[in-house]
Amino acid sequence: MRGVGALRRPSAPVQDAAPDGCILLASEGRAIPPAAIELSARLAEEHGCHVHVLAVVRVWGSSYGFPNPGLLPNKSEWEAQRAVTAAAVKALGKRGVKATAQVLATRKATKRILGTATRLGCVTIVMAADEPRNRIVADLMWSQEPYRVKRRAKVPVLLVTD
Repeated sequence: MRGVGALRRPSAPVQDAAPDGCILLASEGRAIPPAAIELSARLAEEHGCHVHVLAVVRVWGSSYGFPNPGLLPNKSEWEAQRAVTAAAVKALGKRGVKATAQVLATRKATKRILGTATRLGCVTIVMAADEPRNRIVADLMWSQEPYRVKRRAKVPVLLVTD
């Protein structure tokens, strides 16, 4: 009998990830602003490590507890997030900072961002964020995900607001 864990596919391994720590530049779906790229590049230079860029594509839910293809991200959503990560890696490369990138789909962005940070041994997480909202309203908004990451993280989370 196979357990539930046996049915899941493992996350794709990240190439060129250093085990000694890195800076995680994460996005829950928004474009990464130049200020966040600048901050992560400066931190990487200070710590002598690389930057891992992570973008999350939103899965909209499930239908009666089963995955539904209509709720999964489409090709244009995947391509948009790949473009976001590619632009961030290119900008970091111009600064002379080594960077890797990953795009993944999930319904629970906070859990996946924190899991990636733990798996890579990240020393800091950098995210772009909107202005904070009322906690009750914010729990219903995807755009308030950086604040949920900050509340649950065991490493420092630096939020860049416009």
